[in-house]
Amino acid sequence: MENKRKVIGTGETILDIVFRGEQPVAAVPGGSAYNSVISMSRAGLPVWFVGETGDDRVGRQIIKFLQDNGVHTEYMFARPGGRASVSLAYLDEKNDADYLFFKQQPRPFEQNGSPAIAADDVVVFGSYYAINADTRDQVRALLNKARDHNAILYYDVNFRSSHRHELDELMPAIRENFRLSDVVRGSSEDCRIMFGTDDIGRIYREQIAPFCPSFIYTDGNRPTTVCTPAGTYEIPVRPVESVSTVGAGDNFNAGFIYGLFRERITKGTLGTLSEEQWNILINYGQCFATNVCASLNNSIDIELGKRLNEELGLNKA
Repeated sequence: MENKRKVIGTGETILDIVFRGEQPVAAVPGGSAYNSVISMSRAGLPVWFVGETGDDRVGRQIIKFLQDNGVHTEYMFARPGGRASVSLAYLDEKNDADYLFFKQQPRPFEQNGSPAIAADDVVVFGSYYAINADTRDQVRALLNKARDHNAILYYDVNFRSSHRHELDELMPAIRENFRLSDVVRGSSEDCRIMFGTDDIGRIYREQIAPFCPSFIYTDGNRPTTVCTPAGTYEIPVRPVESVSTVGAGDNFNAGFIYGLFRERITKGTLGTLSEEQWNILINYGQCFATNVCASLNNSIDIELGKRLNEELGLNKA
């Protein structure tokens, strides 16, 4: 099946070192959008990543991992003399992670540009990288370029409590991201930190709907809620025995976007989806998230990717 659509991800890059107790058990390149693009490429989508890292051994590992997984890296920038970022993820008894970050200051990516963007391409972005003053101008330029070319913009808020003290300062950028987006995903934790409530209807009416029509609210092992102008839908979550929840939300995003390609949903039809179609897309997201929770990897396993790739039948060239 001929298909020229592609995915562009932008965000931070980092090496995640995962600990169980006090002992490291895995070290995997990551980052929110980074994890998503690895999974989408494994599943057969044509994917580009826009970002930066250090020109050191870890940075080279981060770029090579993208390339080894079929992600285009022409728009990755390795800072001369710079160091890549590292996180320590400590798994608790529920296999949820508590993080310590050792980050380098991001560098604007405008130096090496961004891919051409066409109608119905998908741009996935989010986390602190999308609202940080040091990278905001470059992120905004990419988002506006995507809007001008009728791409679908998918925003994963992913707002961590470590930035709670900056919320008032960051809120204008968050709301601008809402306005530019076609789909916003926020977790229950994101919403409690930013809006101080678990009332999904109120969050949608007051915070999201004035800017973006489609909102996905995820809440761990509780039902996922989709809010649209046509209605609000609850989709049950599949039970899973998790080894680690690192990357679960990132892979939900990847699965949802895979579903957009698989179901041939365009920017023009996104606003007219039925409850059944939303269920299908959310189930793709849950499929990817469930798979990644069953391992210490940040992205879906290669075997699932091969199966989905064959089923999708896209020409990635």
